[in-house]
Amino acid sequence: MKSFYITTAIDYVNGSPHLGHAYEKVLTDVIARFRRQMGDRVNFLTGTDEHGQKVQASARERGIEPQQYVDEIAAEFRALYDRLEVSYDDFIRTTEPRHKQVVRDFLQRLYDAGEIYQAEYHGFYSTRQEQFLQEKDRLPDGSWPEIFGEVTEIVEPNYFFRLRKHQDWLVDYLHTHEDFIFPRYRQKQVLEFLKEPLNDLCISRPKERLEWGIPLPFDENYVTYVWFDALLNYYSGVVDKGLWPADYNVIGKDILVPPHAVYWPIMLHASGLPPPKALLVHGWWLQSGAKMSKSTGETVNPLELIERFGVDAFRYFLIREMNVGQDSEFTVEQFFVRYNSELANNLGNLVNRALNMTTRFAAGVLPAAGAIEDYERELHDLWPKTCDEVIALCEGFQFHTALERTIGFVTATNAYIEKRAPWKLGKSIAATDQERLRTALATIAEALRLAVALLQHVMPATTAKINEVLGYVPGPDWRRELDWGTKLNGAKVAAALVLFPRPQPPKAA
Repeated sequence: MKSFYITTAIDYVNGSPHLGHAYEKVLTDVIARFRRQMGDRVNFLTGTDEHGQKVQASARERGIEPQQYVDEIAAEFRALYDRLEVSYDDFIRTTEPRHKQVVRDFLQRLYDAGEIYQAEYHGFYSTRQEQFLQEKDRLPDGSWPEIFGEVTEIVEPNYFFRLRKHQDWLVDYLHTHEDFIFPRYRQKQVLEFLKEPLNDLCISRPKERLEWGIPLPFDENYVTYVWFDALLNYYSGVVDKGLWPADYNVIGKDILVPPHAVYWPIMLHASGLPPPKALLVHGWWLQSGAKMSKSTGETVNPLELIERFGVDAFRYFLIREMNVGQDSEFTVEQFFVRYNSELANNLGNLVNRALNMTTRFAAGVLPAAGAIEDYERELHDLWPKTCDEVIALCEGFQFHTALERTIGFVTATNAYIEKRAPWKLGKSIAATDQERLRTALATIAEALRLAVALLQHVMPATTAKINEVLGYVPGPDWRRELDWGTKLNGAKVAAALVLFPRPQPPKAA
């Protein structure tokens, strides 16, 4: 088995989870589940980023200790991902001893190698973004963009990481590893950023200003810059498993430059470790063109959608609607379009037709197919084309199109039912029509089983329910499940299954 190590960004616990967090975790879960189906030995890491000034300030506002604060918020994130059926193998928290020790060891190694030095910092600091700013960050009128919040001028001694020293290495690496960032055009954006000389990175904060962090091993009067700490979770989570480098770090486009595309590979390179094999950069969910985020107030509570429509319908919409790497508009109306047309009226309808007709015409036991005629041959021929295309699309992270093709096969199966009309065959006493009826029932059920196999990584609970009502237990080798065959012969089916009840959209105020 081939190892496949994938991570999400770890979520900063300065507030409760929202739709953007949910999407990234579901996307990564879909990739992880697909790779497991393809036979890889997957390690999937997610978690929470729990240090920094914003956390310290939020805890003080509530009059509690920072650890209590991060414990509560981390539990919220973990509960949501469990509810979303996210199949992570490890949930790391940056306040855990295992992570802290790796960070301190990493810092000491860089310090001993002369990659970290002390100097006086004189400049401007954004508390909201927890970063030092440069003159080029100002707007043309000299003011600071709103994203930085309150900006203060600071003069203090700090420790710096020699980022600029490795700039030429990074530029060369990006030119020689054209698939390092997906989608590829993001790599060009990073190279544009690197046309300007890098400043060395301030990686410390004095304890008198910030206590809530990992102390530097070579100077306990300072704590580690939150980004330097957080990025190392990808390594600390598997340092004892021998899985580095990661196959993919899955992140949002807002944290590509500079943290993941500049700081992260240079940190690793300076310490003698290889960078991750690739960064997968997803877009934002938008509402009326604005990013869905806590800071703008334009948020959707994913828990409300999950409770109302079910976990798998929510997962399906996120993956069906978003082209990985691009932004996508979120509207309740579009959710209803997908839910009703593709899930309820198409997939749900096919399930009920298969169960109803098998119960009605075959006493609930799936028969073996007889002679194949043109009606069936059309569907048989469509299957391998659909199957091969869906696998290739999933391998290229084009899950939205893969779902479109899969639902297209479901549509074709429903169309086959209309053309074959088993209810008419059931009224005939002719032996040839009775054989056609048995063939039709077997064909419908087998086509449904196959379509469901292609949905397994996106809708795991729904897949399990459909297989159960078909009286079928899939084998351990997913690829073998994709062969059109006779696996359902003699299976006892359930009488009915309502998968996607049709709720009505809320009335406009």
